[in-house]
Amino acid sequence: MNRLLACFRRPVWLSLGVIALVGCTAGQFPTLTIYETPNAFVRLQTDPQAGQSAGHSHPAQVPVEQIGAVLRGILVKEPLTRLPLYDDLTVPRRHQAFNEEEIAFWAPLLSLALQKATPEEVVTFYQSRRVSGAKREVTSGGLFMAGTDLHVILSNYRSSTHSAADIGTADTQDDRLTPLRSLAPQKGTLHFEPSEFQRPATLQGAGRLFHWDRRELIVQVGRLPLPVPTEPSKDSRTR
Repeated sequence: MNRLLACFRRPVWLSLGVIALVGCTAGQFPTLTIYETPNAFVRLQTDPQAGQSAGHSHPAQVPVEQIGAVLRGILVKEPLTRLPLYDDLTVPRRHQAFNEEEIAFWAPLLSLALQKATPEEVVTFYQSRRVSGAKREVTSGGLFMAGTDLHVILSNYRSSTHSAADIGTADTQDDRLTPLRSLAPQKGTLHFEPSEFQRPATLQGAGRLFHWDRRELIVQVGRLPLPVPTEPSKDSRTR
């Protein structure tokens, strides 16, 4: 059963001990869990690069409606040549990354995570969907605020993976630990609409660790137009 977990930060002494043991991979370990099930989570994790600057603009108050507008504006443009055996040709070549059901699921959790984040942390998200007995699709990434801009890194978009062969090893073990790392080279390109609210991507913060295959959008989230609530008709107000 899906559940919203209580916020819990690891003690500082434990975090330092872990960093000493694992060195450059310390950023993989979550510092705060907002939501978690076997197939999905939203967590905070330390950005090792944040210490070299003033850090990110956290905690940040980004309303659920604005997060939803950002997710709704993310578009994926698939490669010109797609293979029938491997690609879903029923999906248009240019399409939204997240449908309305996914937006309704992610937006409240990501908004809450940004409120809880410190300047040294980034928000990470992860979802795994089983396609067959030995194959899963993973969508994962992260986001952080820099001034008034929201950076969204989509590290994996329905990336194909297979179950681990080792007995007793959960097939989600590795990719759950590294939501900001691409499992494979990502097909297609990312765009944002309306395009006038997108800034050119720059390498900074968490994204610099994975710049070899980084897919990032920088959105002027505060300027995004929000959906106008529909007013009830005159007939419905008089009933």
